[in-house]
Amino acid sequence: MSNTKIVIRPKILCFVDYYIPGYKGGGPLRTIQNMVSELGNEFDFWIVTRDRDYLDTGPYTNLLINQWNKVSNSNVYYASPEIFTFFGVLNLLKSTQHDILYLNSFFSWSVTVLPLSLRWLGYYSRHPVILAPRGELSPGALSLKRFKKSLFLVFVRLFGLYENIYWQASSCLELNDICHEIGLSESSPDIFVAADLLHSPICEFNELNAFNQIKRPPGALRLIFLSRISPKKNLDYLLALLGNLTESIELYIYGPIEDSKYWSLCQDLINDLPKSMTVFYKGHVPHEQVKETFATCDIFIFPTLGENFGHVIYEALTAGTAVVLSDQTPWDSEGSSAVKILPLDRPDKWIELIRTLSTLDESAYEALRLSAIKYARSYLDSNSALEQNRRLLLAAVGIKNGINKK
Repeated sequence: MSNTKIVIRPKILCFVDYYIPGYKGGGPLRTIQNMVSELGNEFDFWIVTRDRDYLDTGPYTNLLINQWNKVSNSNVYYASPEIFTFFGVLNLLKSTQHDILYLNSFFSWSVTVLPLSLRWLGYYSRHPVILAPRGELSPGALSLKRFKKSLFLVFVRLFGLYENIYWQASSCLELNDICHEIGLSESSPDIFVAADLLHSPICEFNELNAFNQIKRPPGALRLIFLSRISPKKNLDYLLALLGNLTESIELYIYGPIEDSKYWSLCQDLINDLPKSMTVFYKGHVPHEQVKETFATCDIFIFPTLGENFGHVIYEALTAGTAVVLSDQTPWDSEGSSAVKILPLDRPDKWIELIRTLSTLDESAYEALRLSAIKYARSYLDSNSALEQNRRLLLAAVGIKNGINKK
């Protein structure tokens, strides 16, 4: 008689707007990929996502659409637009056995509002639900399309659409945002702080060693802006800052154009820049080339209106590229010269810093690179995200099984 012990992994049904092989969808995609990588041996992930990458008009060509695909240590359902309907989502919820429903947006109609509406109407049995707003409730994010979002929040509170669920905050900053908008107490047992998961440390350390050897060529200060071209990412703020400078600066812009009208505004600002400024728009970057792209520049400058985490910030640091950030992210300088945090209501501080950075010589740049890599190593060593996420998922499983999560 065999003594082999069969371990049944709790099954997580995860809805997320975009997933691999896509790469343009930003942080939520990367967070779920890392969660599967780090926790896939303990939890069985079944992921429902769109059949195409962010802003693409056609589906992936090398995957089964509207069927389950085995992708790494998970199963992924690449759903066509026709599936994201009342009955399409209901069929997925009922036909896919699961222990936890894990949603990765607050406002997305497809991956959050539809499943929660079905739950509220009683069509979907009340499995434990975890909702990760992914920064959508930050003041900066809510300032965009404010009226529409405010109206939806009133509806949510009035009808209780988002009641009796667990909330995942990626930081204490996001915890405050969630509590403020939803009306929860910070000590509520229904909200967890579970930071976004990163890559395997072994992988990161190998990359850090390689990027440590890169030398800065002479010439103008090379700034990089790598993110979606949208009002939330605040590229126009950066361009307006550069309009006040006469130093020799090159700005490299990477990322998909989410809002064509906004990009037109940015182009007008680019055209008005002094002749000492050169701006290059380079389009989007496949994820496997992001760190290499960062390493070609001196400073990642990111005046975002709000990030719940900011995977792109960590990726810049692992490439040895110092970062200049708005105060609307959970990152802090911790005494590192490679991380500068500035308030958006003080453009003079941004201008002063950019001017100072433009005077750096090769030795100062090398010191910044080393500081960035040291910060990335330290952050990775001290990061407790894995245990935080494990605790969150086990708490929800415990409630399903009638176990008090304490």
